[in-house]
Amino acid sequence: MATICVLNAGSSTLKYAVYATEPTLRRVAGATLEGGTIDRISIPSDVVAFGHRVVHGGPDLAQPIAIDAETLLRIEALSPLAPLHNPPAVAAIRATMARYPGVPQVACFDTAFHRGHPAVADRFAIPDVLYREGVRRYGFHGLSYEYIAGALETVAPAIAKGRVVVAHLGSGASMCGLVGGRSMDSSMGFTALDGLPMGTRSGSLDAGVILWLQQTKGWTVAQVERFLYRDCGLQGLSGVSNDMRALLASEAPLARLAVDYFVYHVARTAGALAAGIGGLDAMVFTAGIGERSSEIRARVLHRLAWMGFAIDEAANAAGGPLLTTLESRLPAYALPTDEERVIAQHTLAFCA
Repeated sequence: MATICVLNAGSSTLKYAVYATEPTLRRVAGATLEGGTIDRISIPSDVVAFGHRVVHGGPDLAQPIAIDAETLLRIEALSPLAPLHNPPAVAAIRATMARYPGVPQVACFDTAFHRGHPAVADRFAIPDVLYREGVRRYGFHGLSYEYIAGALETVAPAIAKGRVVVAHLGSGASMCGLVGGRSMDSSMGFTALDGLPMGTRSGSLDAGVILWLQQTKGWTVAQVERFLYRDCGLQGLSGVSNDMRALLASEAPLARLAVDYFVYHVARTAGALAAGIGGLDAMVFTAGIGERSSEIRARVLHRLAWMGFAIDEAANAAGGPLLTTLESRLPAYALPTDEERVIAQHTLAFCA
């Protein structure tokens, strides 16, 4: 039995999944390892390829690609733009290349799905020379959005052809505007810091705050980087936790504020994306918070009732997939995402 091994390396975890390729692609094993390396993974002897999630592909790596030494250096050079994600991905790739020489390695990029954005959604209001150097709005969580776009074709085929806002809500959070299953806009930009508040990442922040920290407090680049990636977001605002479950259970005023802030910005971003894609036909919640927190979904949809969402409280409590009443002008769904399967599909295409 030929198998494909998918590796999704993060800052503190290593997710892996093994897929049999025949008679059809199917998952046969997998786990999430805290602080894991490939030494702790049971990789089958019949592995025919490795697929890797790489968060940032920059301006040039815009589709899945076979990894060689040159490609690996290009991925590594993008580490300053994704310091929590690209370095562990590079480490995982190096380890598998060393241990399994000759076995194909395929990189699948979170940024690739968003590369068809129109110029008005792709650019910042900065000189064109910087855009040509790669300073642009990339968007992230593309592998998740690609899976959801495909899942909608089965769950709600008519909706899949329309205008959909997808909320990928987890420790890392972003939102995407789809039209006909293609990404037209995203809440994230040049790096995975932009947009929604996240577990420990700031989300959108006036650049003047960074200037102020440097000018008045003398912060170094390293201090600013750590602050924005590890000390902000829900953790920084609440002073309690970066875990939404802990915040929802807490009576601390700042914990409640952090939840309110998160809900407010998800609803605000939904409205902005709907405006950007010319209207709205449905909304989808996915990822850890989006799939599992009925309270967050309910609070967001209540805020968006003016758009036409009428929540079905019982269906929402049960996890959906349809979260709204039959009389609701607009439907909302909760759909589980599967980034590893998308990576496996792309990797399998290289083995055909």
